[in-house]
Amino acid sequence: MSLLTRFCSPGPLAKIYFCTIITFCSLYAAQPIQPVFQQEFALSPLQAILFTTLMMLPLGFAPMFYGILLESLSARLIVRTAILLLGILELLFSLTSSYLLLLVIRGLQGMVIPAILTSLVSYISFTAPREDVQAAVARYIAATIVGGFLGRFLSGLFTDLFGWRFFFFLLGVLLLWGFFLLRNLEKDANLQYSRPRFGEVVALVRQPVFFWLYLSIFSVFFVFAGLLNFLPFQLKVINPDFGETGIGFMYFGYVMGVVVSLNVRRMIDCFGSETRVALVGLFLYLVGILGFMVPDHRAMFMAMFVFCTGMFMAHSLLSGYVNTLAKSKKGIANGVYISFYYLGGAIGSFAPGVLYEQFGWNIFLTALMVMVGGALYFLVRLQRTVAAVQADQH
Repeated sequence: MSLLTRFCSPGPLAKIYFCTIITFCSLYAAQPIQPVFQQEFALSPLQAILFTTLMMLPLGFAPMFYGILLESLSARLIVRTAILLLGILELLFSLTSSYLLLLVIRGLQGMVIPAILTSLVSYISFTAPREDVQAAVARYIAATIVGGFLGRFLSGLFTDLFGWRFFFFLLGVLLLWGFFLLRNLEKDANLQYSRPRFGEVVALVRQPVFFWLYLSIFSVFFVFAGLLNFLPFQLKVINPDFGETGIGFMYFGYVMGVVVSLNVRRMIDCFGSETRVALVGLFLYLVGILGFMVPDHRAMFMAMFVFCTGMFMAHSLLSGYVNTLAKSKKGIANGVYISFYYLGGAIGSFAPGVLYEQFGWNIFLTALMVMVGGALYFLVRLQRTVAAVQADQH
C-alpha cells in the first residue's frame, strides 16, 4: 500500500483520534488569542472571553438534552453531520468581521461539539477489540489533551505568522477532511448512551457521596477554566509586546494531563485511595496558583506544569471514582459528572473575570484559591461520607 493511500485511509481508530484532536483544537483555539479579539473589536476582557465560554456551555447540558438525538438516529449520520457543520462554521468564523455574528457562530459550534465527542468515544468501544478497549479509551483521553494544547499553541503561532483567521480556516478544512475520513464508519455502532431523566439526576445528586463529588469537580474545573481563560490578558499586562506564539506556548504544561492519565493506577497504589490522590492534586493546584502570582512569564510557565498536574490528578481520579461509587446506572452517573465538569468550566471561564477587571490579577487568583479551598472541603466530606457508608455496610 502506498504512503499516500495510507495517509488518506488510516484505520478506524486513527480516524477517530484525528477527529478528536481537531475537535478539541476548535474548542480551545480562541483562548490564547482573546486579547487579539479584544483589540480588533474594541472589547472588554469579559466580552472577549465569550468566544470560549459559548463553546463550553452546551457541553454542560449535553447529557440531558442529546439523548433523544443519539437514540433515534444513526451514529455515523450524527457524527459526520456534526463534524461537517463544525467545519463549515469554522470556515464562516474565519471570514466574518462582525463580533455578534462571531459569537453566534461560536455558540452554534458549541452545540454540535457534544454530539461529536459522545459519538466518537462510543465508537471507540465499538471498534476496538474487547481486550484493547481500556487502552483505546486512554488514548482517546490523551488525544483530547493533545488537541487542547495544539489548539491553543497553534492558534497563537499562526496568529503571529498569518493573522488570527488563518488557523480557524485551517481547522475548517481539516474538519471537512475528517467528514470525508469517517465515511466508512459502521452504521450500527451502539452508542451506549444513557439519557438521564430529570428525576433520576435529582435523586443521584441528593446522595451525599455524589453530591460532594460533583461539587468537587465543579470547583476544580471552575478554577482551571478561569485561570487559563484570563492568563493571556495578564501576560499582555506584564508585557504588551508579548506575542501570541508565546501565549500559546505558555499552555505547554497542559500536556502533563497525558502523563497523569497514563499513570492513574500507579498513583492510587502510591497514595492508597482515589480521594487521597485527588487531595494531593488540589494541594499542587494551590502551589501552581501561587506561582502565577509572580509577575514573570518564566515563573508562570513553570507554574503551569504544577497547576495542570494538580488539576489532572484530581480530574482523572474523580472521573474514575464515579464508576467505583455507582453500583448501577453508571452511564447516568458519568453523564452528570460531565455536566458538572463543563458547567464549572463555563461559569469559571466568565464569572471570575468581574474580579479581574475590578481588582486585578492577585485578587482574581486569591478568589480562585478560595474556590480550591472549597474543593478541598468537598473532597474531605466525600472521604468521610464514603468511610461512613462502608462502616454501615460492615
